[in-house]
Amino acid sequence: MPSLDRHNNVFVLDLGDGENRFHPDWLTAVGAALDEVEKADGPRALVTAATGKFYSNGLDLDWLFAHTDQHQDYVVSVHELFARMLSLPVITVAALQGHTFAAGAMFSLAHDFRVMRADRGFWCLPEADINIPFTPGMAALIQSRLAPQTAHEAMLTARRYGGSDAAATGIVDRAVGEDAVRSAAIELAQAQVNKAGDTLGTIKARMYASALATLRDTTNPLGAA
Repeated sequence: MPSLDRHNNVFVLDLGDGENRFHPDWLTAVGAALDEVEKADGPRALVTAATGKFYSNGLDLDWLFAHTDQHQDYVVSVHELFARMLSLPVITVAALQGHTFAAGAMFSLAHDFRVMRADRGFWCLPEADINIPFTPGMAALIQSRLAPQTAHEAMLTARRYGGSDAAATGIVDRAVGEDAVRSAAIELAQAQVNKAGDTLGTIKARMYASALATLRDTTNPLGAA
């Protein structure tokens, strides 16, 4: 399960050492960690990281298929995580040390910055290959955070981007060696700790108002006709 630590003014949320899929208990734990970061006083920033082969593989499809009656509520909770991260009143940095797929990739886009391992691991939106369309909220998030041509290619072709390719296309901000991913993310976050607060939250809320409104639409989160 996710665990929260603190390095001086930088909170580090480790998402886990497995596939870090969005099980409801995992979502609750991440939400509790964000509560702690948000209610803390003074300069602060947040890094999310993971341990092992994966940063996150996204939705917990096994749980979802076993609880089809809760599909809509589950998607609402995922959308709320994205919206909360996108508008969090602190600078956020995702440290992508491993595979970052599907909703895990979308979660990374909800951060302000991303640092990715250069030599191994892929960032990918595989929805076109696995026949799961993006929800309106997911599409809005992706298109609000990526350049139009990059979003087009990533969403339509399910391309797997390595770290260097992801940096070249603007999906991530830096591609570094394996040993430097977490430390580079913490360094990037530490440089911005004095930005934390209501003004930053307001800037984010206004910058991403359209995407946030779509993510927080609970009347038709799946975009059903």
